[in-house]
Parts: sequence; structure tokens; C-alpha cells
Amino acid sequence: MALFSGDKKDAPAGSAPARKEESNVSTRAGDVHTLLGKGSEFEGKLSFEGQVRIDGKYSGQISTKDVLVIGEGARVNAEISAGTVIINGQVEGNIKATGMVELHPPARVKGSIETPALSMDKGVIFEGSCKMENLTKGTGPAAPAPSQTK
Repeated sequence: MALFSGDKKDAPAGSAPARKEESNVSTRAGDVHTLLGKGSEFEGKLSFEGQVRIDGKYSGQISTKDVLVIGEGARVNAEISAGTVIINGQVEGNIKATGMVELHPPARVKGSIETPALSMDKGVIFEGSCKMENLTKGTGPAAPAPSQTK
């Protein structure tokens, strides 16, 4: 509510400080840039930058290098490719994450997960397979360092 709490008598409409504050609000790290709210239904191909939260129904493909949050009431049937995926709702489809995948109750996931890091809380239902490896291109698995015996 910080954008609406200022006294309008002190600042003329359209002044530069108000615009600067608005732009800072929308680009802070951790903020949701786009929301598909409860009751919404969407089908298609979703590609985005920044953080997106889905609380409704979605079907299709999702592609991003950033953060995707699946809310508690959400139902998603999609092939997902993202940097980080945080799931609290229901997902059916394959998930590839270059950063990490977090599953929080009451999440239900049916499909395969490929990610270098997975966090799954007690109470989550996961039906599928999980492959944990570094998904960044151009790097192979690190070779173990040779042991030196004396």
C-alpha cells in the first residue's frame, strides 16, 4: 500500500519520484510479476521472465529460466521447463528445472522430475521418477579428485 499512502497535495501528479517508486516495486527480487488467479483457466504455451504464480487451472507448456510457483489450489497439466519450480498444488506432467524443485504439502505431482536439487516435505504425494543431475549445458559430471596415499 506504500504507493497509495503519500499525501497528494505534496507531490504533483506524474512527478518523477512516484514513477521511480512504482518501477522499484515491480522489479524487487521475490515479487510475483504475473498471477493466474483462482478461478482462472488457461490453455496454451506460457513463456516468461520473472516470477509467475499459478493458482487456477493451466494446461499446455511452460518455459522460463526464472521461478514458477504453483499455488495450493492450482491444477496444472503441463510440460514444465524452468529455473526453479515451487509446487503447493497439483501437477501432472514432466518437470525440468535447472536450479531446483520444491514440493510443499498438499502438493501432488504425477510425472518425472529432472533437477540438480530437490526438496520434498512430509505430506507430499509424488508418483513418478526423479533424476538428479546438473542440467546446465556444456558441463559434464565432475571427476572425483585422485586420492594421494602416503
